[in-house]
Amino acid sequence: MNFPKNTFSAHIELIIDKHLSGVRITPAEAIALYNDAPLMLLGELALHTKRKWSQNNVFYNKNFHIEPTNICIYNCKFCSFRQTRDSSQAWNMSLEQIVDYAKENYKDGMTEVHLVGGVHPDATIEYYGDIIKALRAIMPSISIKAFSAIEHIYVFEKAGLSYHEGLKYLRDCGMDSITGGGAEIFENGVRSKICSEKASSSKWLDLHHAAHDLGIKSAATMLYGHLESVEDRINHIEQLRDLQDITGGFTAFIPLKFRSKHNSMEYLGESTLITDLKTIAISRIFLDNIPHIKAYPPSLGIDNTLFALMFGADDIDGTVNDTTKIYSMAGVDNKILTESDLCSIASDAGFTAVERDTFYNIVAR
Repeated sequence: MNFPKNTFSAHIELIIDKHLSGVRITPAEAIALYNDAPLMLLGELALHTKRKWSQNNVFYNKNFHIEPTNICIYNCKFCSFRQTRDSSQAWNMSLEQIVDYAKENYKDGMTEVHLVGGVHPDATIEYYGDIIKALRAIMPSISIKAFSAIEHIYVFEKAGLSYHEGLKYLRDCGMDSITGGGAEIFENGVRSKICSEKASSSKWLDLHHAAHDLGIKSAATMLYGHLESVEDRINHIEQLRDLQDITGGFTAFIPLKFRSKHNSMEYLGESTLITDLKTIAISRIFLDNIPHIKAYPPSLGIDNTLFALMFGADDIDGTVNDTTKIYSMAGVDNKILTESDLCSIASDAGFTAVERDTFYNIVAR
């Protein structure tokens, strides 16, 4: 740490000493850091923690996304991606179209396909399984990260299956891991205002718990910068930390910035860069059992992704290119990122770019 002693209040000094000695900080202490600690102190603490996990490395992978449909039974107020069946912007890809899309977007050396979309009213577990099997047939060695907890819950409950039974079925079809989407914010009051129709926070946590029980790894997310408070954010990551204590199944945490264009919460505007960096830093400091914090370029934008690396993030996702529309439909103008671009982001922030696979194994070329 570069700060001399007695620079901060006695309370903040105690929290710093506690964290640097490896003792877990409490939610109240995390809130105090967020509210009272200088921004650069948060960056120093977060970088100290990041280096314990990943030294000077920043990870990326070679991946692409498939979003089979943006037609969704849920009408979340923050969502710009969701469309009704009769919308001119709606799509619903057939199995053949999904296969053709995968063939078009897969490039040699890619290690992951990320499969997620709207919860289509006609979706079934058998259809999800058919998609996974078709992708496995044409890309036998790629890691298939398939569907959010919200998508899983819908088709499992529709089929009358437990979460364990449904996940086992999709695993047998060729699914390797699940995505972290749909967590939004766990605080029930805020959740009821922004996504009241969606599966509850407890169901989201139960689904991931079941996946981890089966050895299926997952990511975790949080949507921030809307109606939630700092306390709500800390409560959210505390629940993730608690589940990780039990299962150890989360590979990474991804704070997702709310983007306000073309949705019914546009009036809120968007969070400042300071809020973004504080959220990244506190996540890294507080989540002492989740190995990686992802700065997601389609959410943050390229420049702010670079800043996030200086505040504790150690992952910048991958070569998504223009295969995801979730943030572009919310008004984010994202440049297509090549592997060289990703390496430049890491090096410009002072780190070493390292290619990884879905499970953070280093890929040797």
